[in-house]
Amino acid sequence: MSDLTSAGTGVGGAPVAGDGPTPDAPASKERNASLWADARRQLLRDPTFVISFCYVLLVGSMAAVPKLWTSQDPRACSTDRSRVSPSWEHPFGFDVLGCDYYSHAIYGARPSMVIAVMATTGIVLFGGTLGLLAGYYGGWADTIISRVMDIVLSLPFLLGAIVFLTVIKKQNPWTLTLVLFLLAWPTISRITRGSVISSKDLDYVHAAKAVGARNSRLMFRHIMPNAIAPMLVYATIVLGSFVAAEATLTFLGVGLQPPTQSWGIMISQHQVYFLEDPWLLLFPCGLLVGTVLSFILMGDALRDALDPKFR
Repeated sequence: MSDLTSAGTGVGGAPVAGDGPTPDAPASKERNASLWADARRQLLRDPTFVISFCYVLLVGSMAAVPKLWTSQDPRACSTDRSRVSPSWEHPFGFDVLGCDYYSHAIYGARPSMVIAVMATTGIVLFGGTLGLLAGYYGGWADTIISRVMDIVLSLPFLLGAIVFLTVIKKQNPWTLTLVLFLLAWPTISRITRGSVISSKDLDYVHAAKAVGARNSRLMFRHIMPNAIAPMLVYATIVLGSFVAAEATLTFLGVGLQPPTQSWGIMISQHQVYFLEDPWLLLFPCGLLVGTVLSFILMGDALRDALDPKFR
């Protein structure tokens, strides 16, 4: 009898209560560690990911510390140098106002990257949390959250952003971040919800629930690690999408406005000079395309590395 009633054990010595680790927790941790370790090794051997990652680091350094890349003042302009062609001292030449175009391109990286990072962080935290709650609890919580997601997803992204920014009438990084966040969070919520639904019925989750693990522990300790991989892949890709979205909205006149330096502003102000001085359009477009493409290629490489089916 004493064997059956000893503290913390039941028939066969199985734990009956508490919030301690389950018998298969070490194996689960080992599998997760192995997954991330294998993914890291595969990414380091992938030249596409390495090149894309290095390009993103370069653009990120331009946005964070532009003075590392240029000592020119982008606002030191002279109409005498208007549209002067590129040279060794000024590799991007001068714009229509006679400002150094290279310094404009360097300083133009900051607004795009800041908006993209802030909007992506917002949708991951907010959308990921709602998707986790909807997938784990189901029932009325899932119904309400899913219907709200359907309503937001029914809005055309570009048209909705134009309407919102026109109504707000304040074009700055904060308003652009808010609009991108409001229109983009449902997608990552759906991705997280699907991952949570497929993970919450796994054996180790049932084992943890059987020994008395709380809902918060089940969600964040056992279920969420399996949902991080698709969230990370989507977040990497959407970073590039937000950079492109900022430039598109600015080009259409509802995004950032001068005197702010932005690749979208550079493209918008110099599109009429494409036939005469194509470099005024090619330089900012090249930086924009390279940044967006790098984020997309990084996301594809992450997907292949984190999904065992692609190995």
